[in-house]
Amino acid sequence: MQRTQHGITGRLARVNPTTVFLVTLLLVLVAFFTPGVPGGLLTLLLAGGLVALLVTTWRVQTPQTRVIRLLALTLLVIAALVKLL
Repeated sequence: MQRTQHGITGRLARVNPTTVFLVTLLLVLVAFFTPGVPGGLLTLLLAGGLVALLVTTWRVQTPQTRVIRLLALTLLVIAALVKLL
């Protein structure tokens, strides 16, 4: 493990990107197609995971990437709130 990779970031660096994409896509589809409160809560859970990823990678991202990720987070939270209401 490199000096810059500690704990969770080191493990994330070794994960197959295709697997992460497919699992995330599955979770997003389940969250969006599950009606009512369970779907909204699952969507908020996904938003929490995105927040954790944003916090972990914030220092190494360009300003443009930060804006795009914050926009995606905002849209995800809005979708969760709409499902909850």
